[in-house]
Amino acid sequence: MILIASTELDKLISENKVKDRTDVSRTGVGLAVKKGAPHPDVSTPDALRKTLLAAKSIGQSSIESGGITALHVQRVLSVLGIKEEVSPRVKFAKGGPNGRVSVLVATGEAEIGLQQVSELMSNTDVEVIGLLPDTLQQITINSAGITANAKEADAARALIKHLTTPEALAIYKTKGLGL
Repeated sequence: MILIASTELDKLISENKVKDRTDVSRTGVGLAVKKGAPHPDVSTPDALRKTLLAAKSIGQSSIESGGITALHVQRVLSVLGIKEEVSPRVKFAKGGPNGRVSVLVATGEAEIGLQQVSELMSNTDVEVIGLLPDTLQQITINSAGITANAKEADAARALIKHLTTPEALAIYKTKGLGL
């Protein structure tokens, strides 16, 4: 069994390396501040624009590290018309457990951070203040499939069934994976 972003799973299915696709969870790009910091308005594109322009520093995942939101955040800054203005204040997370956007925010290196909400919520030293407005959002669907050469396909199907139960979905929601 494999559990990855649906776009990647679809590629594996088209290459006949994986059978089927079952969507398991979904997450979007959120914004976070250090725990206890004020929560600026990010509810509309204009409010988000003003908040990012006012921020002393902005954390995002690094394009080089392959962060799934890296290019999207750069596109959002362009759409908002502020990419050139805020670029000098953007701090890039290097990836890995100690190189996440939430670590930049928790340590004060970035005043506000943008990353998948599930990644941000995994750090108790930051608070998610909202999601990107719908018109700027990027939703990632995580999907499961059974590899074409699976030796225990029935067991894999049982695990996928378990991962999609209402009880599992309730847990995902608390972790930012049930938007």
